[in-house]
Amino acid sequence: MKNRKIPMRKCVACQEMKPKKELVRVVRSKEGEIAIDPTGKMNGRGAYLCNSEECFKLARKKNALSAHLKAEVTDDVYLHLEELRS
Repeated sequence: MKNRKIPMRKCVACQEMKPKKELVRVVRSKEGEIAIDPTGKMNGRGAYLCNSEECFKLARKKNALSAHLKAEVTDDVYLHLEELRS
C-alpha cells in the first residue's frame, strides 16, 4: 500500500513546519471578515497557528496574523482562539 503524503504548513508565529491537521487555520474572506476555520476548507486567504497558548501570544505580540492575512485582526479573534484551546 502506498504511503500518503501528509500536507505540511508553517505556523505564522513560531515558523515551525507541522502537519496541517495539528494547526488552527484563520481565514480572511473576500469581504474582509476574519474567522477561525475548523474544517480547513473555507474560501479565502488562510494563516496557520500552532494550537498552543505560546503561539497565540507570540502571534498577537508580533501582529503576525494581521500581517499574513493583510487585514486587521481584532482581539475577539485571539480570545476565540484561546477559548477553542480550553
